[in-house]
Amino acid sequence: MLNAQFDEMYLPDGTVREHFAPLAEWLASMPPERVAEKRREADLLFHRVGITFAVYGDEQGAERLIPFDTIPRIIPRAEWEMLERGLKQRVNALNRFLHDIYHGQEILKAGVIPAEQVLANEAYQVAMIGLDLPHQVYSHVAGIDLIRDGDGRYVVLEDNLRTPSGVSYMLENRRMMMRLFPELFARQSVLPVEHYPALLLETLRSISPRATREPTVVVLTPGPHNSAYFEHAFLAQQMGVELVEGADLFVRDARLYMRTTAGRQRVDVVYRRLDDAFLDPLAFRPDSLLGVPGLLSVYRTGNVALSNAIGTGVADDKSTYPYVPEMIRFYLGEQPILASVPTWQCKRREDLELVLDRLPELVVKEVQGSGGYGMLIGPAAKKKDIEQFRAKLLANPANYIAQPTLSLSSCPTFVDGGIGARHIDLRPFVLSGRDVKLVPGGLTRVALAEGSLVVNSSQGGGTKDTWVVD
Repeated sequence: MLNAQFDEMYLPDGTVREHFAPLAEWLASMPPERVAEKRREADLLFHRVGITFAVYGDEQGAERLIPFDTIPRIIPRAEWEMLERGLKQRVNALNRFLHDIYHGQEILKAGVIPAEQVLANEAYQVAMIGLDLPHQVYSHVAGIDLIRDGDGRYVVLEDNLRTPSGVSYMLENRRMMMRLFPELFARQSVLPVEHYPALLLETLRSISPRATREPTVVVLTPGPHNSAYFEHAFLAQQMGVELVEGADLFVRDARLYMRTTAGRQRVDVVYRRLDDAFLDPLAFRPDSLLGVPGLLSVYRTGNVALSNAIGTGVADDKSTYPYVPEMIRFYLGEQPILASVPTWQCKRREDLELVLDRLPELVVKEVQGSGGYGMLIGPAAKKKDIEQFRAKLLANPANYIAQPTLSLSSCPTFVDGGIGARHIDLRPFVLSGRDVKLVPGGLTRVALAEGSLVVNSSQGGGTKDTWVVD
């Protein structure tokens, strides 16, 4: 059974929520032909800018345009301030947890989290044990996925602490809205997000191992075939730093250098957008052509900083997710501000029995999965698919967690035939360096298929601009 659905724009009696009122008036005054014209203009502009993504396994092999919806999602400032406190609290605790498991392991000794949950986790990197990082921060860029339950309460669905993506769409969506509908911004005070690249660069420079005025920062990309390559190039351009691939970097005398037309240049900070396994073929996968031989040794000597740190995947593993509220209590001595979704770990026999019994009504996910792949949404699945998933669970229960099927909140969205309610989530981006900072808003993803709960772009989802308004 799905929970009741929270409507972002309308109260239960059908009246418009106060913070949506200016938008509702504007929508009522907009001729349908102008709406259609502006939607076509938005598509054309996105094509010109090259805002695309690639879908792995797509037989057509073509890059796609992420559908952009021109009705924004609106959040009142007071509501956002509560979210901001909760997000900072959560990311702070997760970074404390990461430092602890690679140092004193106090949370394991206290029995708050089972030792095997951490030490047997495939994302745990023994190379990080005892390594001290600037400000004891491991995840400098975190994307926290939020939904609203039927009561309108914000709930954390997922933590993304390795290489979270989507911030380029947040920034381009705002640019697009300001260009297409300047009159809308005159009706409300919308808090800005365009300073995110400056905050990101400030965060990256704050972890430089060298005390120099302008440390050399680079963005390390796997290359143009990566699904998020547009974002890598976009962020490098916006920060005014070099976009590099592994072949552009080399190690000499325990330092990392970049090849340039003027000779070698020392690199202080690498904002890496590739997974741990591909970073250094001498330390991890020997067949990797994407990384830099010897990078780990430079990192361990403290002569280069990596963002995000190696080994952060332990904290955003979906089987670690249920323990985050206890991390907040253990490290910060506080109650969690943001709620979490009840989660069953299928590696536990009693949890597995419950999940198998209730499979048609649950959401089941791979613990290391992402992008909406490898998951089952019971209420929307065919009987055949449920039985196939049952076999997967029985074959490898430790690979899965399960959660109740929550009905994501809905927001008005332009669809074929007019405006319809579609389910959304929210991914704010939390930057952690000397300080923890956010821009007001984040990436709102929307499930464009009617009734769908899957918002991932790889599964046909789109995006909206997110407004935090005074």
